[in-house]
Amino acid sequence: MSTKRWKHRPLGSNWGDFGEDDQKGRLNLITPEKVKQGIAEVREGITFCLSLPLDYPGGNVMSPVRFPPILGPVTRNNEAYFNYLWKNFDPRLTDIAADDFVIMYTQYSTQWDSLAHRGSLFDVTGNGSPQPVYYNGFKAGEDVILDKDNNSSAHALGIENMATHGVQGRGVMVDLFSQFGEFPRKEVGYEDLMRIIENDKIEIEEGDILCLWTGLDKMIMGMQGKPDSSLKEACAVLDGRDERLLQWISDSGIAAIASDNLAIEATGKPLPEGDLISTLPLHEMCLFKLGIHLGELWYLADLAQWLKENGRYRFLLTAPPLRLTGAVGSPVTPIATV
Repeated sequence: MSTKRWKHRPLGSNWGDFGEDDQKGRLNLITPEKVKQGIAEVREGITFCLSLPLDYPGGNVMSPVRFPPILGPVTRNNEAYFNYLWKNFDPRLTDIAADDFVIMYTQYSTQWDSLAHRGSLFDVTGNGSPQPVYYNGFKAGEDVILDKDNNSSAHALGIENMATHGVQGRGVMVDLFSQFGEFPRKEVGYEDLMRIIENDKIEIEEGDILCLWTGLDKMIMGMQGKPDSSLKEACAVLDGRDERLLQWISDSGIAAIASDNLAIEATGKPLPEGDLISTLPLHEMCLFKLGIHLGELWYLADLAQWLKENGRYRFLLTAPPLRLTGAVGSPVTPIATV
């Protein structure tokens, strides 16, 4: 198989399987039938907000390059348009009004990664010269652009592709917190995950959205916007260097993964010996090779507890990102309905 962008695709990837120009990846597996399966999980009509407050975690302990949102008033009639008294413009008017703007880092808090968030150097032409490319061979500098004025835009694989799909389907909760707690941090490998799935009698099918609750969301909320560095050493993370775990993610057919932690997988680990490796191998597998969107810093605690108390693990998940053209990530306020 080859396309106009690539002659060779990465080993274990699905490039081209959903079409030469596909930009949605395994979201294509959330079919109308999968949406109906999600809807069939709604029995009580109870909803859960799965977003942290978007100014949490607070500060930049979790990521030194991301900062909390900044709110401010728009300007109208040369004044701040906030608690604005329209009588100052016309004494007959009784209205007051407020209007604001936000400066926001798209991946500071509860968010989705787009498929343009993480790529890799790969020899797509077979000429021995690796090129910087993203999922399905879309090219850095050609499809995902930073111009001379420092304006950025993903002309391919932007988050708007996820938004137009809708992101509504069947969520499946796996409770890692009940098994591993807060400390010490546990790197969860294939055997760990399979044991929990088997013990909790969880069935995961193609097109499901996998949600992993680690308990980090409870710690973040408890710190009330003033986090400390303990968050970076707490609660379970997936072992992204476990090849069996990566293969299971590929074979499972899951459409997306979301968790309450920073990166789903362990970060900041020493690099193993060898050439041509990724700092975040699970990200490479999911975003670059398979087109599996990743959701991070979700608030899953209340939903996970309710599901456990009621002997359930499936739910309807509605989680579209902002339709923000060209963005490589987006804040999201997911809703679960049970």
